[in-house]
Amino acid sequence: MAKLGVNVDHVAQVRQARGTRYPDPIAAAAVAELAGADQITVHLREDRRHIQDQDVRILKRSIQTELNLEMAATDEMVRFAARTGPDWACLVPEKRSEVTTEGGLDLGKNRKRVEGVILKLRKSGVKVSCFVEPTAQAVRLSRDLGADAVELHTGQYCLATQGAFGGRSALRARSELERLRKAAILARKLGLGAHAGHGFDYENVRTVATLEVEDRRPLVEEYNIGHSIVCRAAMVGLERAVREMVSAILAP
Repeated sequence: MAKLGVNVDHVAQVRQARGTRYPDPIAAAAVAELAGADQITVHLREDRRHIQDQDVRILKRSIQTELNLEMAATDEMVRFAARTGPDWACLVPEKRSEVTTEGGLDLGKNRKRVEGVILKLRKSGVKVSCFVEPTAQAVRLSRDLGADAVELHTGQYCLATQGAFGGRSALRARSELERLRKAAILARKLGLGAHAGHGFDYENVRTVATLEVEDRRPLVEEYNIGHSIVCRAAMVGLERAVREMVSAILAP
């Protein structure tokens, strides 16, 4: 079955907005696990705008599932990950000015650095995924650089399903879905894990979840979703919000 990684960054973001101790992303992670999450995902940004170092350390000690640390490919983050020991590190591009991650990692431009980072993380026992655009070139480069998996950037697909491109949205959504399908197939053929994330909601994730390999196993093995779950949680509570997303993925 496909796995759901629940990203609790936005819980921490609300906490940091007022500098309080609540809402607690550690408590949110515990609720998410009880509701069926297979993994907890956090992005430790260089500017520490939401998740803090101590959050990651406590999560590593306290959660019952796996910890996926999204991080920039910097020396500071590599040292932190090596000390903390998350189950996964997902290498992502990062700009101080962005509201959220704006696209996949440019592996061609950053090949030498990313290759070195992957080697160091894997030596410390951390599995590595690369957050990339759904292209054959990016998937092949991820394999060549030593990654264990790719996380395919689904931002354009999700925007299209939400009507962001006006009258061209439906056509764009179909085109982006096909790009995702081909990239995921290639990843699986190359021995990489095929993960996906960015912008998913309770409807557009269902179409991706119907994609299968020949033996009817899910083509995309893991989804990392945060914003839509936290938004839904504000209306119905976090446990129900996570359960509804699990259902959307497992019974689309």
